[in-house]
Amino acid sequence: MNNKQLVIDTLDFKNPARAPRDLWTLPWALFTYPDEYKRLIDTFQFDFGGVSLRFHESGAERGDPYEIGRYTDAWGCTFENIKRGIIGEVKTPLVADDDWNDADKIHIPEEWLSFDIGETNAAIAKNADKFILAGCPRPFEQLQFIRGTENFYIDLITRPSKMFGFIEKMHDFYCRYLTKLAQTDVDGLQIMDDWGSQQALLINPATWRELFRPIYRDYIDIAKKYGKKIFMHSDGYILDIIPDLIDLGLDALNSQIFCMGIDRLKQFRGKITFWGEMDRQNLLVRGTPQQIRAAVQSVYENLWNGGGCIAQCEFGPGANPENVMAVYAAWNEVL
Repeated sequence: MNNKQLVIDTLDFKNPARAPRDLWTLPWALFTYPDEYKRLIDTFQFDFGGVSLRFHESGAERGDPYEIGRYTDAWGCTFENIKRGIIGEVKTPLVADDDWNDADKIHIPEEWLSFDIGETNAAIAKNADKFILAGCPRPFEQLQFIRGTENFYIDLITRPSKMFGFIEKMHDFYCRYLTKLAQTDVDGLQIMDDWGSQQALLINPATWRELFRPIYRDYIDIAKKYGKKIFMHSDGYILDIIPDLIDLGLDALNSQIFCMGIDRLKQFRGKITFWGEMDRQNLLVRGTPQQIRAAVQSVYENLWNGGGCIAQCEFGPGANPENVMAVYAAWNEVL
């Protein structure tokens, strides 16, 4: 069985021979542990791949998001970074006016649509055995980058009309972008937004359902229309909206399952694939190999249902490389 089919069988709950492996690596890990990273990828076969889109038009993006200094993203938001290998923060919001009268400062990255489908398919064909993901829209987070987190939360209460006018433009762009990606040979589309704090959703679940569920519905419908799987990432405690994501047809969710509690997630076993992740706040940083094995065993016992789990973790700041190795070794033991 090739890597791609292994992932598909997992998503479809068709008893794959093992759990698919996916490794997320921030540049910090490559700078800090280059030898350990090489050993990791030499030891385990990973099943996912991506594709670098070549845009034939230039836009607003400037700099490197992982280097010390300033980086401007494709929407015109400027990040300030004080540590190499991780992403910085936006200190000065692009939109400062409470009524969004300066929304014309925002650059909608139409240049993302300038990639060539045939050229992209040729690049995908070089990794034909891998499950290829592409994306990814992040409307909630991008709105915070544009406006500033506190300001945007206030806007969700005061509801300036020009903010909603911009959200419509943003959503239209993201839909066109995903539609073009869906016409390539990628296997799945991905979307992302960090929706949770440590203990609760960042906004009222009713507000999420009113304003953001329709947005995600459209993204998921695009994937389904073109026969693609659809994956989503969100940090934090997002238990309140998991039933909604399942109802919308999301195939796989990357979330902090240890933050929410494996016992609380067992109710969703067999209804969605848990795309990781191992606890990077505690276990990957200071856990023992025995604790890592016990954690993987708990995930398997509570969430595996002839599929429905992807062996994924993030090799990022603070992670002990031996614990990252232990995650994938433990999945080999349980399945």
